[in-house]
Amino acid sequence: MTTFDDRENAFENKFAHDAEMQFRAEARRNKLVGLWAAGLMGESGDDATAYAMTVVEADFEEAGIEDVVRKLTADLAGKASDQEIRAKMAEMLIAAKAQLMTEI
Repeated sequence: MTTFDDRENAFENKFAHDAEMQFRAEARRNKLVGLWAAGLMGESGDDATAYAMTVVEADFEEAGIEDVVRKLTADLAGKASDQEIRAKMAEMLIAAKAQLMTEI
């Protein structure tokens, strides 16, 4: 193998690692937002965790966050606006990345 091949493999590995970390951070964000939303709906414990998992699953409908925002907006009708949901998602993405970094 040449040095160029080594560098190419390193870049490919870094890209794959970064993509995996982004996926994990977004899934963690969705879970955290789901737990927040469950609290607004008065759920706790196992019910809150189960609801949070439905939020995580909602993200698989389409690329981006719009599918999650739609679900949360519908479920939280009157309890949180789209802007509040988006702000909470941004906040929780930072928290999710911080949590993942401490786990490494």
